[in-house]
Amino acid sequence: MANPQRPLLLHANRLLGAALVEHNLVKIEDLEKANERLLQIVASSPPRQCTVLGILAYEMKVVREEDVVQYLVENEGISAVDLRFYEVPEEIHTALDLATCWATWSLPFDKVDGFNFVASAYYLSPVVRSHWENLLDGPILWFGTTLEGIADYLEKLEAIALKAVKTT
Repeated sequence: MANPQRPLLLHANRLLGAALVEHNLVKIEDLEKANERLLQIVASSPPRQCTVLGILAYEMKVVREEDVVQYLVENEGISAVDLRFYEVPEEIHTALDLATCWATWSLPFDKVDGFNFVASAYYLSPVVRSHWENLLDGPILWFGTTLEGIADYLEKLEAIALKAVKTT
């Protein structure tokens, strides 16, 4: 992943991993192995693969994503959202920097009465929250979601953007 968002991606992953350990969702030894693997992946893989949570959940199988989302709902007081059934308004998705969404595993998906609705698989990473708080105008209502939900939606938005470029 050679892009200007690489430092943000690495910082987001590092702090998410630390939070997963702090909240007893993974062991430090597993996180250390996952971080090593992440560094290998970041150098040569598409954004969808660049996630310490994905490594921990799907390669190493030491945590279930559903358990992380449930932790967010029960302990962080945020709601969960399934983006498969949600259409992001055009005024939001046309203004998105998709590289930032991939780096933070987060996606603004609506704005109502001045409140930004942001879905995130990386809510536990403080750098992710502060990045979006500084980027968006107005308060944020956070929603937990899965990596797959974020990735599928971002790939859908990338396809829309590519189609728009081809038709102009």
